[in-house]
Amino acid sequence: MARSPSRMLKLLSLLQTGRDWPGRVLAERLEVSDRTLRRDIEHLRELGYGITAAKGPDGGYRLDAGSELPPLLFDDDQAVALATALRVAAASGAAESEAALRALTTVRQVMPSRLRHRIDGLAFTALPGDTSSPVDPDVLVAVSRAVRACEVLRFDYVPVGRDPSTAPSRRRVEPHHVLFAAGRWYLVGWNLDRDAWRVYRIDRMVPGVPTGPRFAPRPVPGGDIREFLAARLKGSDGGNTWPCTGEAVLELAARDVAPFVHDGVVEELAPDRCRLIAGSWSWVALAASIGRFDAAVTEVAPRELADAFRALSHRFADAAGPSSTAEAGPVGPA
Repeated sequence: MARSPSRMLKLLSLLQTGRDWPGRVLAERLEVSDRTLRRDIEHLRELGYGITAAKGPDGGYRLDAGSELPPLLFDDDQAVALATALRVAAASGAAESEAALRALTTVRQVMPSRLRHRIDGLAFTALPGDTSSPVDPDVLVAVSRAVRACEVLRFDYVPVGRDPSTAPSRRRVEPHHVLFAAGRWYLVGWNLDRDAWRVYRIDRMVPGVPTGPRFAPRPVPGGDIREFLAARLKGSDGGNTWPCTGEAVLELAARDVAPFVHDGVVEELAPDRCRLIAGSWSWVALAASIGRFDAAVTEVAPRELADAFRALSHRFADAAGPSSTAEAGPVGPA
């Protein structure tokens, strides 16, 4: 019996489900004899697919990793998802941009026209979050492997805020999660020397080899790793809220303020007046954020935010020089 390409593709599709298939079941699904099934299996092995067979009356077949990358089979949705992921991968630092582009070109060339139209219809450009601090894909793979294996990770690290060229310090961490947020890759882990949870930028890490002993994973505070990282990025050791939250009235239309407020609240008080409720990692940072709007600021609360406005007014007056000090009006309530 001649090999049917459609039958071979169907066999490969069944094997890619990741389960063990009894030979008789596969033969029935393909409507072929056991002998034809064995020949088709051998042909897939010749193409590079690692297919193992279990002996016995209930023996079956399973698709395993091979020594080479064989031809792959994707359905329509998988193919579109793959092409989209390749565009984003380079921007996120998960892959070299040239390699990702070559892979995308290869995938697109073998797609039927209906899928090429879907891919070409995704008109978007993925921009890197921080072009000055790209992550090494090999480092990302090494860290992810330690997370998956639950093995202690030793690495050299330059903390955020220091020049990346400065001498790093050594860390010993139980790696728990790798996350991508705000254009950067992060590792969340338990620092063994500090007995505390820490967040590390992966682009500032140099993993050591080999990894350390295995460990039993600890529960992340709060139980939600996304909420935990979001809180730490806000400078909070508690929940996913800003450490400093305050409000002020701006002599500006709410429609002119709202587009520039991400997680704050803008309440319209009048056509050219609104109340802004927002948060930040410090009172001074919050005052500076509110001060970026070109409008008068009143009704500031709480007192800590008003004090931050006062401190900034003195600081800016000093920066402007003596000649401008007399012209500077009040920024917030005394």
